[in-house]
Amino acid sequence: MAGSETHYTLERPSFDKAPKILIVVAPYYKDIADNLVSGAKAEIEACGGSWELIEVPGALEVPTAIGIAERLAEFDGYVALGCVIRGETTHYDTVCNDSSRGIMELGLKGLCIGNGILTVETRNQAEVRADPDAMNKGGGAAAAALHLIALSRKWSASEKPVGFRPLGG
Repeated sequence: MAGSETHYTLERPSFDKAPKILIVVAPYYKDIADNLVSGAKAEIEACGGSWELIEVPGALEVPTAIGIAERLAEFDGYVALGCVIRGETTHYDTVCNDSSRGIMELGLKGLCIGNGILTVETRNQAEVRADPDAMNKGGGAAAAALHLIALSRKWSASEKPVGFRPLGG
């Protein structure tokens, strides 16, 4: 069982300027979502960061909400949270793949996003993964966003030249 494994985790990043994070959650399974959010909030606060929380109808809307926030608000990073439990139809595959792809596309454009949308076979798997005292995937998603913010800030300090460079130089 995955819950009994141990994994290496990076040390928490530190920040000169506290990061501001938007947590976007699809609370379709409210109890699971609440646990994911609890873990994410605790991780952000442990780094001295602040957070804002918004809810969207489902996992497919999470990337869209993050994209809107990136265009219209001021956040350093994002935490995507929700849960998709396999059902009887292929809708599960669509929701899992498309929400993940949307988040990945935003990340490749430079957004600092931690993906904590659970994609599981059973409710019990989701409960264990969402529990802040067990697998704490909400906290893990927040940690991922925080690490990406730290990396982005590290590299933004050194600007690349714009324009042409002379040959040989």
